[in-house]
Amino acid sequence: MLRNLTNRLLLIGLVLMLALWVDTNENVQIPNPFKDDGSPLFQIDVKPRLGLDLQGGLQVLLEADIADDVKVSREEMETARNIVENRTNALGVSENVIQLAGERRIVGEFPGAEDTDAILDIIQQTGLLEFVDTGSYAPPEGSTLQTDFVPGASTPQTPADGATVFHTIMTGKVLQGVNVGVTQTGEPAIDFVLNSEGAALFAEHTAANIGKYLTIVLDKQVISAPIIQNAITGGQGSISGSFTPESANALAVQLRYGSLPIPLKVVETRIIGPTLGEDSLQKSLVAGLIGFLIVALFMIIYYRLPGLAAVLSILAYAAILYAVFKLIGVTLTLPGIAGIMLSTGSALDANILIFERLKEELRSGRSLRQAFDQAWKRAWPSIRDSNVAALITAVILFWFGSSFGATIVKGFSFTLAIGVIISLFSSLYITQSFLALLFNIVKPTNYERSMGI
Repeated sequence: MLRNLTNRLLLIGLVLMLALWVDTNENVQIPNPFKDDGSPLFQIDVKPRLGLDLQGGLQVLLEADIADDVKVSREEMETARNIVENRTNALGVSENVIQLAGERRIVGEFPGAEDTDAILDIIQQTGLLEFVDTGSYAPPEGSTLQTDFVPGASTPQTPADGATVFHTIMTGKVLQGVNVGVTQTGEPAIDFVLNSEGAALFAEHTAANIGKYLTIVLDKQVISAPIIQNAITGGQGSISGSFTPESANALAVQLRYGSLPIPLKVVETRIIGPTLGEDSLQKSLVAGLIGFLIVALFMIIYYRLPGLAAVLSILAYAAILYAVFKLIGVTLTLPGIAGIMLSTGSALDANILIFERLKEELRSGRSLRQAFDQAWKRAWPSIRDSNVAALITAVILFWFGSSFGATIVKGFSFTLAIGVIISLFSSLYITQSFLALLFNIVKPTNYERSMGI
């Protein structure tokens, strides 16, 4: 019935073994036969990635905190997005997703995040560090200081009548390196290294202002106001204050990745508890299992041998699809699972088209071999058109989700597209091979009993 059936089955068996190997492991590695130290030739982390709605976490919607009539460029929003992503990565939040949503908004998703307050604090703060000359005035720690530095302005701010505005010597842009250290008394501190420009400015100012205060300000709030004891020419310094280890690390992260080009405010937050996420996952698995059993019973009862081949093919499809998701690092979400279910329906739809065609060919008096060959050929145009339409829809939805930050739509369309592609391989290759194998084994003569005709 199929001349190369053995080769087909060997290929399917190899693909399935690789898929099951990936499915049942969290880390796939191939030993290096040329080295005795046990180092792998190939290694990849294939741990399943669950989205926000399946394991809990934080979703936050940020918006540019500026007047509506002020235009925000795409580059500024992209820079802000990168800084937010770097800051949250430095906090140890893994698998986070930060993306633009429209012209003035950023959507952040942090699956599995536990300390949501720390994340919200660090992504909202602008992170503008200033070294301010306050002369003989020692501003109290935590107070707000008005300075003459305005982000984006080419000249210092003009003092308003009656307002005291202090001069900013330099900003955090001249920082070359930032680390958390400790003071001589063991308190947490921020150690920094300046670039050549900053080192020259720092040396010049400290040499000319010994005995004066050099106030360090973050987002216009005083962190500390040390007295300049002597000229500092090495381009290195330390910021001390009322830091805890956590706050010192958070500040170091902010300074390390720079200040936001535009201030951001939190418009909306959504916190999903891990219990709710696990409950959603369990219910999804139960629903999927029940749905599969119902479909499998229908296919086997209605189509008999072809239905059995379709069920085996769908199982193979599921194993391959899950392995592909793990290999390319797809984050599974509830909408993504919906996309998988839809693509599974597409695979079954293709099988049903083929089997109905097979029945029609047998009813018209063709032999089993002729009907088998004609079924796939004549069903192919309908299968092709429906799958191409599904892929085009998935591409449009993915573009929409990427442009407007709709991660739900994006996840759904991505899993749908991958599922449709693999379902084509499943219905056109695996099902055909399995059915040919079943026909070779059973050699049906009673079509009513074996195929429900």
